[in-house]
Amino acid sequence: MRAFARPLFGRRARRRWIHLILGGALAMPYVLVGELVLGQSTDAVLGPMPLYAFAVGLPLAAVTSLFPLTRPLEAGAVRWLCDVDADRLAYGPARGRREKGRAALWFTLHLGLGGIVAGMTLAVPPLGALLIVLPFFVVLGDSRLGLPEVFGEPWLLALSPFLGVAVLLTLASCAAGSGALLARWAPALLGPGPEDRLAAAEARAADLAVRNRLARELHDSVGHALSAVMLQASAARRVLDADPGFAREALAAIEDTTRRTVGELDAVLGVLRDGDAPGTAPAPTLESDLDGLLRRTRAGGPRVTATVATGPGTLPPLVSREAYRIVQEGLSNALRHAGDQVAVDLRVEIADDHLEITVTNPLGDAGASAPARPGGGHGLRGIADRARLLGGTARAGAAGGRWRLHVRLPMKGPA
Repeated sequence: MRAFARPLFGRRARRRWIHLILGGALAMPYVLVGELVLGQSTDAVLGPMPLYAFAVGLPLAAVTSLFPLTRPLEAGAVRWLCDVDADRLAYGPARGRREKGRAALWFTLHLGLGGIVAGMTLAVPPLGALLIVLPFFVVLGDSRLGLPEVFGEPWLLALSPFLGVAVLLTLASCAAGSGALLARWAPALLGPGPEDRLAAAEARAADLAVRNRLARELHDSVGHALSAVMLQASAARRVLDADPGFAREALAAIEDTTRRTVGELDAVLGVLRDGDAPGTAPAPTLESDLDGLLRRTRAGGPRVTATVATGPGTLPPLVSREAYRIVQEGLSNALRHAGDQVAVDLRVEIADDHLEITVTNPLGDAGASAPARPGGGHGLRGIADRARLLGGTARAGAAGGRWRLHVRLPMKGPA
């Protein structure tokens, strides 16, 4: 019994019934407009006026469904009341002609079936209840409750309660069937089209690009600062008793690194907004901030030899900012994987309208003092991403017992 009643009166069937009744409610203004049109254009009685008005109002509904908000609102109602998977429905307005046609067809079907089911919902339950209680009124009061004389026949009077139940079940079956049909047609008529899928893919790609940029900026700025602070603190701890002067220099470098990192973090967050946020420090550049980067790196113990063949104002701002991050990450990788007592060679020069950055350091086994971080290994990928976005190239690998990072950036940016 429960298996029979659930498709007709279960939670899903009731919610779809409500969805149909809402469609009938939405159809009422169009029916009123249809009655107004028929009343002004005809003098003769054409028949059941509501049916004719309903037939005139549905085309008007199809026209008004072209408004941009129609499809999002209908998709939201289907999602909540018809138990249709949200991934199979479109969220935004219809874009192309085909999608607008499908949305118009859906809106017309919703209002058409909803108007029929809503009308039956208003008329059938009183009739069913009347048929069920009719025998009791005839026996007690000799009244057919306004029904035709044929209902006074004994055999029909005896079947009257069963007819009433059948009428109510027919109403429930029509509502459940109409709701199931709309739920089945909803993905085909309200689902995303090619333009919607393309727009969604572009939105996901843009979101992924922002997330990757955030990860890259934080890795190169904050990640480098934390690695430098770790090496500087380690060096200060080892020579604290033997060389207090060097320990003080390392601690001063730690203070300077952390203070500068706070400003860089503000700059990174400002860049990720619509332009630099007012009041935040500008992003560091190769021409103005390389000396400080080398000083803080040397404070941790490594011997960094730098050969810089660029002058002030020779690099475009974007290339200068990205080059600074590349050098920063190159030095950080050298210290992290080769140790804090190695000799690192840095060369920055311009050749053939390209900025070339080369970082080399011995492989060795000094990296025991700087163990690999869990989840690390994204530095080279970030360098390659920066170079590719500028139209350049990045290569890294071991050769002759040394690790070599070479980055080539075009001075005019990507093509």
